[in-house]
Amino acid sequence: MSTTHLLYLHGFRSSPQSAKARMMADHVARHHPGVRFWSPQLPPSPRAAMALVAQGIADWPRPSMAVVGSSLGGFYASWVARHAGCPSVLLNPAVDPARDLALHIGEQTAWHNPQERFFFLPEYVDELQALDQRGLAPGGPELAIIAKGDEVLDWREMVARYPQAEVHLLEGGDHGLSDFSTHLPTIARFLRLASGTG
Repeated sequence: MSTTHLLYLHGFRSSPQSAKARMMADHVARHHPGVRFWSPQLPPSPRAAMALVAQGIADWPRPSMAVVGSSLGGFYASWVARHAGCPSVLLNPAVDPARDLALHIGEQTAWHNPQERFFFLPEYVDELQALDQRGLAPGGPELAIIAKGDEVLDWREMVARYPQAEVHLLEGGDHGLSDFSTHLPTIARFLRLASGTG
């Protein structure tokens, strides 16, 4: 079945204004105008973020929805996919954000708007642990695009985390996937994005 509803989840300190989110939105609008695309601004609280997403996709058709997530958004995407029973695409996904983000408790600035500040609270680490899907069967088919040159996350951990995924392991590359535009056709094919209108 083709995908008619697509969710995109951004990473830590990021937003729907990220280069990848905008490229994905543009690709869908241009080549798959029949697909409903949603990329929400996620609140800092992981629990609140997933509550927002769950509310937003409550009326989406589970058999024809999919989720794409980058970095922390990839961690969230695994949670969404498992609960919705849908395919997911994971872009340099965070494997253990509870461990990694415990180092970032305190005031943070938004990546795309340094004037915008938010607090990453200690309880958010517990909220991340509660969302961890490691060791559980995936909700649906998984595609993981992982760069060996990721300067933030360890590619070996990412590959080990998704043993059942179709893994595209990039030699070099970076955490932000600067060459993301070249992967859009692969993502569209994997998710069988619906073409045409309606």
